[in-house]
Amino acid sequence: MGYDCDVVVIGGGIVGLSTAYALNRAAPGTSVIVLEKETRIAAHQTGRNSGVIHSGLYYRPGSLKARYAVEGARETVEFCREQGVPHRVTGKLVVATDSTELPRLHALAQRGREHGLPIRELGPAGIVEFEPHAAGIAALHVGSTGICDYPAMAAALAELSGAQLRTGGAVTAVVRRSDGVTVTTPLAEVRARVVVNCAGLQSDRIARLAGDEPGVRIVPFRGEYFTLAPRARDLVRGLVYPVPNPAFPFLGVHLTRDLHGGVHVGPNAVPALAREGYRWADLSPRDLAGTLAWPGAWRLGARHWRAEAAELHRSLSLRVFAREVRRLLPECTAADLLPAPAGVRAQAVARDGSLLDDFVFARAPRTVHVLNAPSPAATASLPIGREVARRALAALAE
Repeated sequence: MGYDCDVVVIGGGIVGLSTAYALNRAAPGTSVIVLEKETRIAAHQTGRNSGVIHSGLYYRPGSLKARYAVEGARETVEFCREQGVPHRVTGKLVVATDSTELPRLHALAQRGREHGLPIRELGPAGIVEFEPHAAGIAALHVGSTGICDYPAMAAALAELSGAQLRTGGAVTAVVRRSDGVTVTTPLAEVRARVVVNCAGLQSDRIARLAGDEPGVRIVPFRGEYFTLAPRARDLVRGLVYPVPNPAFPFLGVHLTRDLHGGVHVGPNAVPALAREGYRWADLSPRDLAGTLAWPGAWRLGARHWRAEAAELHRSLSLRVFAREVRRLLPECTAADLLPAPAGVRAQAVARDGSLLDDFVFARAPRTVHVLNAPSPAATASLPIGREVARRALAALAE
């Protein structure tokens, strides 16, 4: 068959664009087409997150998340500095508000040191030094955390990649042959030697279109954010996080000062009724049926129903949400919280109900799949892109 390109990348988020960028750097002359179903790049997870450059503090030593987040945080800052992408290294506080959280806070401090992070352990006076309006009995200050304009970074990666971007057409078929792969959208067919699946919220579906059973399903969780009203913005200088519950994959309600002087508060993590369901009113019968048909979704619910009930309670009651915020920021009131755009996390769930805790990639003939790349994937996008590009080039060589 004749080829339109060497590699076709499905998904114009920051992971797909970083893959195209890495292919260009590792093998100049490799022709790449990036397909994005929306009319613009970075429309979903990349453009709908808190913008944090994560340090890698939370992730298990030896995991891809830990290694790629630590590497990615440093590389993201370097990339943004070189390319003029808006960013700032702010540091952050992880605050324990009661004594039951102290063992977990100390464990995080130890983990941070294993990762080589700049960690300071603080008492109440130290907390006030960094965040005068925050409350807690102990905290960690992590100096390498920052904030970034990830859509701007994605645009820079797209330009530097040399890839051809084709937007506005969802993939409807992936046909693999012995000599290549044909990817079909309503706009055209693309014939390539290798296909790379970086489709995020649709990644499991793309894998199945290619004839590969991923063994997991994407279960979407909506992250609901607020922003502090202008009168309350001075209550937060930088980034303030709670001590996370290791039994649940979400970090809890936190406060993040953005690049424009605003302060994001959140998120809640509630089941979304559509893979791109940014509001309760967004319902996709197909997406919901797919979630309910997956045994892992029911087993996940049975395992974490208490934690999810608390998330739903906060979602449905501004008063309850404000009470959670006041654990970290006592002066915040419900009147200080204004609705902000939500995001949806593409969380891969196994058949047994376990949440995939690490980044997951898979290879099949002429295909490479990114099956799980939730947060901190934006922070880790440069190392992830290199790994996916390495696998794609190996597939090209076969």
